[in-house]
Amino acid sequence: MLVDLATNPAIADRQFDVCVIGAGAAGVSLARELMRKGHQVCLAESGGLDFEARTQALYAGRNVGHEYYDLEESRLRFFGGTVSIWGGRCALLDEIDFVKRDWVPHSGWPITRSDVMPFYRRAQDIFEIGPFEWDDAYRLCGIPDQGFDPERLATDLWRFDEASERFARARTQDLVDAPNLTILLHANAVHIQAGDNGAEIEHVEVRSFGGQSAKLKARHYVLACGAIENARLLMASNDVLPTGIGNGHDQLGRFFMEHPTGRIARVETDRPFDLWAAYQKRFMPSGPPLAPVLRLADKVQEEEAALNSIVTFKLQRPPEKGVALGNKLYGTIKHSLNPDRKGRALDHLYRGVRAWFHRVVREQVEKAMANTGMTGLYMIVRGEQAPNPDSRILLSAERDELGQRRADLNWQLSDQSKHTARVFARVFDAEMRRLGRGRVTPTEWISEGGTDWPVDPTVGNHPIAGYHHMGGTRMSDDPKTGVVDAHCRVHGVANLHIAGSSVFSTAGSANPTFTLVALALRLADRLDDQLGG
Repeated sequence: MLVDLATNPAIADRQFDVCVIGAGAAGVSLARELMRKGHQVCLAESGGLDFEARTQALYAGRNVGHEYYDLEESRLRFFGGTVSIWGGRCALLDEIDFVKRDWVPHSGWPITRSDVMPFYRRAQDIFEIGPFEWDDAYRLCGIPDQGFDPERLATDLWRFDEASERFARARTQDLVDAPNLTILLHANAVHIQAGDNGAEIEHVEVRSFGGQSAKLKARHYVLACGAIENARLLMASNDVLPTGIGNGHDQLGRFFMEHPTGRIARVETDRPFDLWAAYQKRFMPSGPPLAPVLRLADKVQEEEAALNSIVTFKLQRPPEKGVALGNKLYGTIKHSLNPDRKGRALDHLYRGVRAWFHRVVREQVEKAMANTGMTGLYMIVRGEQAPNPDSRILLSAERDELGQRRADLNWQLSDQSKHTARVFARVFDAEMRRLGRGRVTPTEWISEGGTDWPVDPTVGNHPIAGYHHMGGTRMSDDPKTGVVDAHCRVHGVANLHIAGSSVFSTAGSANPTFTLVALALRLADRLDDQLGG
């Protein structure tokens, strides 16, 4: 059932088994699983079925740390969520991401990759990205092994989901038709009401811009609003617990993580196109696109006290020549369009044309330009961010249209990020020289001191990071070091749970969407057990 709080607030006046707040990738996946298991579910979404500037403005906040994207532009607030405009990259977190690493403070999850693996398999079917094969990337892509020492440079795999707006209205008719699922639009969560002792949640108050409101009541509640909004809502609900729900040890909002991105070196080689073609192209031997990706091997990470980061390659004009006119024009158009249905359709059309261009035309164009020296080959790092308790989400003194305190972001990196970039450039240089394929000239900024990450418009559409919000309600067995337990339940609260990448203990280098959906499926099974199956 699909209803709008603004026109039918009485529909929510009932008892549900589970109330899920937020209809993005995590919320939709969780609600669908619980619906299929026969439970009465309410899926409450702040926005409508499409972009609305008024609702989107609720995300506005200040960046008070490292330079970062405008918070209002870094997530989408309507049914289907930010995945409506994502690039489709799916990847597993590596085993090393889950373990305690002596050289990475605050690392380690209370679960292992083996605990998540069955749910990765189920997520694979949701994203329709082919068979569950992730090892031997070169064979799967149908290209020769590039010869790098796997003890120095490991090879991971990306699989690409090509479906547009997978969790939006057009692809969720089963949810709309389900008699035991109520989708509530324009239901802005403004307060989580804890009981007198704070040990359980009594209801979640939702409100529309028109003043209509409801108290959603359920046996269990799940926040799936995104890393910043999850933390903001818990901190702001402080009438019973003065520091906020789940914040008994000042952990709420801490450990915000991203994937810092930047150009770290120029590759000097007489065959620049070969490397670009091996790691930048999307290969389609059968089924959805695949791509191999290089990362620092586990052994090197331990030896060098480095983070689990990956690199891709770009053929670009030398940076002193500025951004190419075509890239500049695309960036201007992209950021001038609202991400409404029309804007998203244009973006999807562009992506389709670009994919065709990559397959049919660009290879020859890039090869010709590389051979004539018009472009250079550059290493682009997508770094793991070390967990940092000072990198955090804070409540602002400013309030939004609904009278709620906004969130500010104090994004902070550590010196390990730049150190890892230096290590990657050095290791890759050594491998290129060993193979007789060239050498590497590091970019100047990675040798500079401090933790600042450069804003580099020549990198492409993500000059700072990947729009990947992680942390803020991190997973930990001990409430003194985290907000949720190994089953995503908020410490000390019997019926409140968190879904999404805000529970990530570490970031790894993989895009978070595939993992957060797998964790949502795991949480669905857990709630099913608690509800009596």
